[in-house]
Amino acid sequence: MITTLLMANRGEIARRVFRTCRDLGIRTVAIHTDIDADALHVGDADVAIRIPSYLDADAVLAAAKEAGADAIHPGYGFLSENAGFAEAVTGAGIAWVGPTPRVIEQMGRKDAARDLAVAAGVPVVPSYGLDEDPATFAYPVLVKAAAGGGGKGMRVVRAAADLEAGIAAAKREAASAFGDDTILIEKYVERGRHIEVQVLGDQHGAVVHLGTRECSVQRRHQKVIEEAPAPALDDDLRARIHDSAVALSASVGYQNAGTIEYLLDASTGDFYFLEMNTRLQVEHPVSEIHAGVDLVALQLAVAAGEPVPFDQSGLRFYDHAIEVRIYAEDAFGGFLPQAGTAALVHWPEHARVDHALESGQVVSTSYDPMLGKVIVSGRDRTAARRALVAALDDTAILGLTTNTGFLRALAAGPEFAEPGGIDTAWLDRTELTRPDPAPARAIAARLWLDANTAASGPFAGDGFRMGAPAAVPVVELDEPATPVARVPEGTIARVSAHEVELVRQGQRFVFVRPDASADHGAAAGDGTVVAPMPGTVLDVRVAEGQQVAEGDVLGVVEAMKMELALKAPYAGVVTSVSAATGQQVALGAELFVVEEAAE
Repeated sequence: MITTLLMANRGEIARRVFRTCRDLGIRTVAIHTDIDADALHVGDADVAIRIPSYLDADAVLAAAKEAGADAIHPGYGFLSENAGFAEAVTGAGIAWVGPTPRVIEQMGRKDAARDLAVAAGVPVVPSYGLDEDPATFAYPVLVKAAAGGGGKGMRVVRAAADLEAGIAAAKREAASAFGDDTILIEKYVERGRHIEVQVLGDQHGAVVHLGTRECSVQRRHQKVIEEAPAPALDDDLRARIHDSAVALSASVGYQNAGTIEYLLDASTGDFYFLEMNTRLQVEHPVSEIHAGVDLVALQLAVAAGEPVPFDQSGLRFYDHAIEVRIYAEDAFGGFLPQAGTAALVHWPEHARVDHALESGQVVSTSYDPMLGKVIVSGRDRTAARRALVAALDDTAILGLTTNTGFLRALAAGPEFAEPGGIDTAWLDRTELTRPDPAPARAIAARLWLDANTAASGPFAGDGFRMGAPAAVPVVELDEPATPVARVPEGTIARVSAHEVELVRQGQRFVFVRPDASADHGAAAGDGTVVAPMPGTVLDVRVAEGQQVAEGDVLGVVEAMKMELALKAPYAGVVTSVSAATGQQVALGAELFVVEEAAE
């Protein structure tokens, strides 16, 4: 029996695990860095211990010993699939809430897992050896890291001439993300669907599956929308995928929660094993809803030596569930990471929300850009999709831009409405239309006018009128001149003397009064290259006085797992270099100036 659990993670997954621990009467221990000293997961725990880094295995283990923890839950990311850390935990007599270190080592690497899948009779994607002649490959191919996950270290290569550069880029990213630059080269399926199976094994040899998930809505191998069950699979195909996942898991003696990931070729109906995630997945809530279970509670029971409390025939499946990930990013502006203070956070009331963000919190670029997850369900997929659109209409974050409007447009679109209609590369070749600002502009104009002409303040009389019932204020800031209000049409707005910031249908807009102060940024076309996002300068490739051609890379900025190359706007001479490798830069900071060459 587990009495005290240390969560070797942060953010929404730490809070989610703590929630189940509270239900079970388990004492909880949070760890945190200096940046996270006031984070929500710290306040949720019974005990909080500072550590220098979430990746410092020795410090995490020392914190567990200090707090008297008899179990460690790793969540996902950080040390969750680190076999050495898992072995150190079990070696210290502390229960590891996950599979055995040996299985993490075997299945956590795509190359080793592939060999085990072949031995278990599970179909795998055709591959190529690194020593084979690239000219003989059938392109396109996928170059991917053997270690880690999350889409890092992956490149699609469409011609032999580009293979060397693709391998170099994948190796560099893999080494940075996982400390291991081993790569694989496999056939790239142009129209593939990403299908997963949630599995659960115990220490007594039992393995069951908890149904399928579909995670085909991806951008650059990063999942955007997940749902359970995977739609548009016939009964025979679904059964074969289920059986394959259980067989592979059983063959390695899998214990605790895990996920088998498959690539389904939409054109042939063939499915291939991709990898196994030896941990809880970000998208586990949709499986919980569909299967009617608490996966974290099951994880804790299995880690304590208890058997899985049901067999396959005893498991019942329920509603269709869909999850979206809310990120601090400008999805309609190149998916650039965002940072700042979340002046107002309003999560939907009629949805499950796993989050770690509240009003007034600072969002930095130090960690992953995911702010939370909105999860809905319905009696069928159509009902769930409608619930998702409604929930995103009721989601608003003021102070920084998020991808909520993008997700809302995607969920409401005809492509997602068609079951199984989106493949894994669809978002990479499709550009969603940015929401029309006209309706939001009309609302902003009315709000600003009402707020600044009311005789007794912005909430005089019966509130803001938009040809509908009066608005209800959500919160009023310290200064009466800057109220935040919910107005009709699913809008949340903040009004000041010079601007209106509002979120409508998930999309954030900022409207400045026409005679407000002009922007003081560098004028367009003057050769100034500024930071397009807050982050860290990874590389500076030019010096003052250097000749450059149009499109030459001047430097590279990184934030929240995204690297962006800054290029010369035209041919000329670099007249100023303000960037330095390792430097932290703010959004809009001047980094380079290029003087255009005379014609």
